Amino acid sequence: MMGSSAREGGPSAVDMAGDVSQGERRLRQITDTIPAHIAYFDGDWVFRYGNRRYAEWFGTTSDAMTGRTVAEVIGPEVFAKVEASVGRALAGEEVTYEYSMTRSCGEVLYARSTLLPDFGVDGRVVGCYVHAVDITEQRRTYEALAQAQKMEAIGQLTGGLAHDFNNMLTVVMGSLNGLADALGEHPAVPTYVEPAIAAATAGAALIKRLLAFSRQQPIDPRPVEINEVVHGMSRLIRRSLPSNITISTITHEAELEALTDPCQLESALLNLALNARDAMPQGGELRIDCTLQPLDADAAASLELAPGNYVQIAVSDNGTGMDGETLARVFEPFFTTKEFGIGSGLGMAMVYGFIRQSGGGVRIRSRQAVGTTVALLLPQASVPTRCTPSRSNPDVADESRLVLLVEDDDKVREVVRKQLSALGYVVLEAESGHEAADMIENIPAIQLVLSDIVMPGGMDGRALARFVRRFRPALPVVLMSGYAHASRPALEQPAFQVLDKPFSQQALADMLLRAFADGART
Repeated sequence: MMGSSAREGGPSAVDMAGDVSQGERRLRQITDTIPAHIAYFDGDWVFRYGNRRYAEWFGTTSDAMTGRTVAEVIGPEVFAKVEASVGRALAGEEVTYEYSMTRSCGEVLYARSTLLPDFGVDGRVVGCYVHAVDITEQRRTYEALAQAQKMEAIGQLTGGLAHDFNNMLTVVMGSLNGLADALGEHPAVPTYVEPAIAAATAGAALIKRLLAFSRQQPIDPRPVEINEVVHGMSRLIRRSLPSNITISTITHEAELEALTDPCQLESALLNLALNARDAMPQGGELRIDCTLQPLDADAAASLELAPGNYVQIAVSDNGTGMDGETLARVFEPFFTTKEFGIGSGLGMAMVYGFIRQSGGGVRIRSRQAVGTTVALLLPQASVPTRCTPSRSNPDVADESRLVLLVEDDDKVREVVRKQLSALGYVVLEAESGHEAADMIENIPAIQLVLSDIVMPGGMDGRALARFVRRFRPALPVVLMSGYAHASRPALEQPAFQVLDKPFSQQALADMLLRAFADGART
């Protein structure tokens, strides 16, 4: 029969074996090309097949894994996590699960796997098909989004608390300043009152820093003495680093003034210091160098900046450094080399965005096992930061001027009214925007409106300011805010001055003088 078949042109056993081998090779090519991890193991937990992606995932080859047990191929770490799921699949249940594994380099990978039981002709499970996908990037994106949403929620909560806390600090600081004026040269003033004022001022600065960290503080660029900021931050950084990391600050110029937001700059420096800490797990040195850096046309063009003088703050460490791939992605949002839940991948992106928004640039150099230097370049300030007070005497009103004070918090309103009276102003009070609008319509003697921004009742400070601009365009308006995020829309109106709570009597006096001067020019 076999000879007859061969003579009649039918396939021989050799021919059929060749066909099967060719089909198997083709099937392997297809499964190796599919962007998924595919494998099969039998009822004895022994692999009979694994495509190229599955084998590479576990650091082996398709041929090497064939005939080895599940535990041998995937390793004890992963096996401990999936053993129960494999047992359920061999019992006849379709199972889907996720697991993580750590490579020898420390990188954590995530996968989602589905096990499909393979039933024999007698209905018993003879093995399992494995279909798995790499979800590492998906998990990173999810974790980064969760971190961003958490930061947004924290920012909203912080902003709300800041408004209330700044109102309380306004009352505290105003009352303490009034008490100091009333006591005059009494020895209790330097012993008790002045330390309390200093503590309240520090509390206000802390609130601004919290707002900056939660990204609820608008960018407020101003001429800043960089040496003072760096030396002040070095004390905070020392408390944030372990004892095996030393900190040194070097300034090459007596005065370095840059145009930037000091709160956001402090946040950026702290972020860089914490990154340096993570790069030096065994300890090391953190160095902050401040210098004036002139950029010629070529150097400026490489940073997409205009040629000129820039203040450079270089933060250096002698830690593990970065490879080329990491260095190329270091400013990408959500990119991080840290474990999940430790970093959001937004820190360096925020530093870069802040510096660019300030009109500056960022340079970064890094070598593995040598260290990293991140240099922040900020525009040199063209205006001096040192200015003489407008008056040594806080009685700045040249004549009695009628000020409408609008504030829904009665305690804050009382304190600010006393400050205005001490400055020589006559004060009218309103506790809502609607009440203030009625007064503005009916009392032409009002010469300035001082209003809180966040108020209930349907007309807040911004709406009142817009009403004033329509009804009495020349009437100066000063808005007060204990919630920096709420003041952002007001800043879009250059005719409206904004005074952050809490504020001193001198700051109030200077702001009112500026508002009257602006009103006189319009």
